[in-house]
Amino acid sequence: MNVMNYQGYAARIEYSDEDGLFIGHIAGIKDVVGFHGESVRELREAFEEAVTDYLETCAKLGREPQKPYSGKLSLRLAPALHAVVAVKAQLAHKSINQWVADVLDREAHA
Repeated sequence: MNVMNYQGYAARIEYSDEDGLFIGHIAGIKDVVGFHGESVRELREAFEEAVTDYLETCAKLGREPQKPYSGKLSLRLAPALHAVVAVKAQLAHKSINQWVADVLDREAHA
């Protein structure tokens, strides 16, 4: 899966051989915002236009646009795993939050 990013929004991109189009949807929000293009350049322009239109429409309706992710993640761990994570973080001279963020970042980009 390929992704485009614009103004804090990410788009999930697919190709429809049947239609001969790249098709995208803004990811991570409940509102359905789609766009398409015949080339990568057209797709990029359509994505940026879709995000801009989405933000303008929300403003006209007087509601906050949905944000894909807040940056907050709540986890439930088994007590034994929580203890191991706490020790690993302490040994790395980091908070649990920073240690977990570093591990997730490393794994997400591996």
